[in-house]
Amino acid sequence: MVFQYLRRAAHEKPYIFTSFVLAAIGPVLVVTVPGIRKSQGYVSPARIPDTYPLPQRARNPPSGYED
Repeated sequence: MVFQYLRRAAHEKPYIFTSFVLAAIGPVLVVTVPGIRKSQGYVSPARIPDTYPLPQRARNPPSGYED
């Protein structure tokens, strides 16, 4: 019944058929793409730092800006 509807929708309402196809491909790609990327040698980039590293020295407060 679903396949008959999709066959008819492919001819009469291609936008509905396309949305069904894209919705079906999404979960399949979630499962398959990471394995394909790993097999082709893809390495994830380094994480972006969350904080700016402070220097390991005494901090000198700025002077000369007193109002």
